[in-house]
Amino acid sequence: MECECNRIKHRNEKEYKDLINRLNRIEGQVRGVKGMVEKEAYCVDILTQVSAIQSALNGFNKVLLSNHIKTCVVDDIREGKDEVVDELLKTLQKLMK
Repeated sequence: MECECNRIKHRNEKEYKDLINRLNRIEGQVRGVKGMVEKEAYCVDILTQVSAIQSALNGFNKVLLSNHIKTCVVDDIREGKDEVVDELLKTLQKLMK
């Protein structure tokens, strides 16, 4: 099996900015939760914020997966690299845990 550790994906500026903005918001939410723990906030309030972070991560995954399917997967299938379907299925299984 070929090592995939050196694979890269060049993204257009719009996609890149959208993903980075989402990650920046998530990072801010995580810092906010850390601050809540440090300030001894009520458990339910922290759990509510953690749930919002999980939702934001799911949204990030949906966008990234959609872009991946529309570009990488389609391009690989067109090039006859059908193994990309197995990779996609494995990825979906990981995301659905």
